[in-house]
Amino acid sequence: MSFDRRPRTEQTHGADRARDRRNTALAIGLGAVVVAGLLGFGSYTLLEKSEAKERTGESRAQDGKQTEQDGQRLAAEPIAGEKSWDAQKLTREHVTTEVTYPMEPPVGGDHRPAWLNCDGVVYEKAVPNGNAVHALEHGAVWVTHDGKVSAEDLGTLGSRVRSTPYSLMSPYEGQAGSIMLSAWGKQLTVDSADDPRVAQFFAKYVQGAQTPEPGAPCTGGVDG
Repeated sequence: MSFDRRPRTEQTHGADRARDRRNTALAIGLGAVVVAGLLGFGSYTLLEKSEAKERTGESRAQDGKQTEQDGQRLAAEPIAGEKSWDAQKLTREHVTTEVTYPMEPPVGGDHRPAWLNCDGVVYEKAVPNGNAVHALEHGAVWVTHDGKVSAEDLGTLGSRVRSTPYSLMSPYEGQAGSIMLSAWGKQLTVDSADDPRVAQFFAKYVQGAQTPEPGAPCTGGVDG
């Protein structure tokens, strides 16, 4: 049998140091487990976020592709009730005098040197014909109304124009229909903003094949 001949105080201090070492080792071990768990959870969270972002990106890409396909389909179909003018007969000289157009609103012909800003602009008042025709030459669609359409129709048309570059909207006194859409050499009359031909006209003629100067600017011009 062996006996520890150290003083009792020294024995107690030794036991305390041993216990402290065990506690420290235990704390370090628990800390390592917690850190590992946090790292694992963080990696899982990052992975989940990455996968969710990837799924969102794929969904947006699919939505964009579907929208593009829908636009191409609409643009390929003829528009019922549409009026057309021979583009070769619509003159394109820049003039500073007033031009009398054979149709209202005009869909082409000689026009002012400055184009009307048409980057999704809704004008509250009537705009000069000559500047608007120049915008049509650049590939814009011009939505006009007789001032008697409902607030709902105005809101729907305004939202479409504001979200569509190369389009503009304004009131037009004396036009034949309540709502009319014009592009270079093309025109359509509808009774409601919900008429599906409105979307079709936009898909077909915003920077469409009828555009004499595709890619020309719709900003940097004049505001009515």
